[in-house]
Amino acid sequence: MKLPNRDRAVIDAGKLRGCVLDTEHKRGGTKARLLARFGYHRDQWRQLEADIRERHVEADVHVVRSSPYGVRYEIRAPLRTPVGRELMVRTIWQIDEGTDVPRLITLFPD
Repeated sequence: MKLPNRDRAVIDAGKLRGCVLDTEHKRGGTKARLLARFGYHRDQWRQLEADIRERHVEADVHVVRSSPYGVRYEIRAPLRTPVGRELMVRTIWQIDEGTDVPRLITLFPD
């Protein structure tokens, strides 16, 4: 199964800059430091967004779960990183109740 309406998937720049790639973030700092070792840095968040769109938005969904807020989709696939190495990551997407557009909730190394 593919992510529904993946052609309209939303990846919030604030989520990438403010959490996923922020090495000082209280909860996201550890993954941000790992992503930095693979060439993803806060000021180059567009590269991570492009790589997610290329490798994750088009990948198969591994897990589908209902939540009180909508339906969540988990995708596990490698990213081809800026340093030329692959990094296996999981992305979590949600289609909020009453909408039909998936949005990125989080990303973490697997």
